[in-house]
Amino acid sequence: MAEPSDLRAIRTAYDTVAVEYAEILRAELAARPVDRAMLTAFAELVQAAGARPVADIGCGPGRVTGYLHELGVTCFGIDLSPVMLALARRAYPALRFGEGSMSALGLADAALGGIVAWYSIIHTPPSRLPDVFAEFCRALRPGGYLLLAFQAGDDVVHLEQAYGHAVSLDAYRLQPGLVCGLISQAGLSVLARLVREPCESEKTQQAYLLARKPAQS
Repeated sequence: MAEPSDLRAIRTAYDTVAVEYAEILRAELAARPVDRAMLTAFAELVQAAGARPVADIGCGPGRVTGYLHELGVTCFGIDLSPVMLALARRAYPALRFGEGSMSALGLADAALGGIVAWYSIIHTPPSRLPDVFAEFCRALRPGGYLLLAFQAGDDVVHLEQAYGHAVSLDAYRLQPGLVCGLISQAGLSVLARLVREPCESEKTQQAYLLARKPAQS
């Protein structure tokens, strides 16, 4: 089966901007207390629920993977971009990073205690999100958790410049209610949603959703 064109565009764009992206966003979490709070709550939940690992899907240069590791979470990263993965391995040599896509994780059923997709769904056409969330649900163990972060809105922005480079990439802003509905259809229960106002460098509200795969009866 041919790879979807949006995946090729994502890989090409992030290979192109990887070095600048990693440098510019390296310390971003330190300036985002709400973001850290969401990740910390997620870490506590998955640690309390069992020992299975967490996958940081769309991990980029590994900053969220590294932060979760600092919180004591057993975790690894998956990304489309080989250049991003090389940077992640260099920055966090003790952690594991592998190439893959959100709709084909290459993991066994129920292999994960948690999934973080931190702004990773923003380049996926909304029509393909049901397949992505179904794959997340398949890979999560019963009782496992999902944390999403994304830009809130209802439009699509075509990027031709990013981090000082020419690119060609669509970014989708998504309504939290829509994403909650898609998560529920995939078999996950939404536990919490949060929308915060944009910080100085942001143009839109930022949304966070926490969900759980129901435990088996």
